Amino acid sequence: MNLDLKNKVIVVTGGASGIGEAIVRTLVIEGALPVILDRKPQEDCEALLSELDVEHADGAYLRVDLTDAEQVSEAIKLILVRFESIDGLVNNAGVNDGVGLTGTPDQFRQSLERNLVQCFTATHFAAPYLRSSPAGAIVNIGSKVAWTGQGNTSGYAAAKGGLAALTREWAVELAADGVRVNMVVPAEVWTPMYDDWLSTQPEPAERRREIEERIPLGQRMTEPQEIADTAVFLLSPRSAHTTGQIVHVDGGYTHFDRAYRPVGGS
Repeated sequence: MNLDLKNKVIVVTGGASGIGEAIVRTLVIEGALPVILDRKPQEDCEALLSELDVEHADGAYLRVDLTDAEQVSEAIKLILVRFESIDGLVNNAGVNDGVGLTGTPDQFRQSLERNLVQCFTATHFAAPYLRSSPAGAIVNIGSKVAWTGQGNTSGYAAAKGGLAALTREWAVELAADGVRVNMVVPAEVWTPMYDDWLSTQPEPAERRREIEERIPLGQRMTEPQEIADTAVFLLSPRSAHTTGQIVHVDGGYTHFDRAYRPVGGS
């Protein structure tokens, strides 16, 4: 399907790896111009950037600490100098940093800075240009933790819950200018970061099997591409009358009864 995204300038935070990278790759396929904002050194992303060049992606990579408002402001200005417009924003960057009740209040605040305040910052500086776009759109990447809880992750859960609330708030605030705002909520997604975490477990293969057994649809983890496909659709004019929606792409993990078992399952 042609998503009518050709030459649309889409900013993707945390776009150098995992879900963000999958979104960037999908945007390239659709002919969009992705701009990656990431804290990784550019040399750590050379393989991805080189591949995008092969695909003739006229995108950009800016190394940015998203918790630094001045850096974000300067990045948006640089994007405008190069591309003259911003048509979409994906607030994807974040980390489940394990700040629970045993963490200090300062650590909790820092977690909110990393996972929520930086989303406001990027949106704040991009909003004037999204308002000027004929088809401006924002997609926030959430987490099932805001709905299910997880334990020992108060900061991340609060941040993602706050981002869900801001999805609806921004959808209202920007509706008069035709800017749509939606959220995609993953649960268990197989990314390099997830793999790194799993490798710290005593029996990684057994732990993965236990996790996958809880995922109703297919008893498998969600692929980053499945998150990307939904996010890019919501960025596109093909979803022109969809705003303020929270879409769970999680194989039924969040909303199915915990007693669910597949037919033939134990």
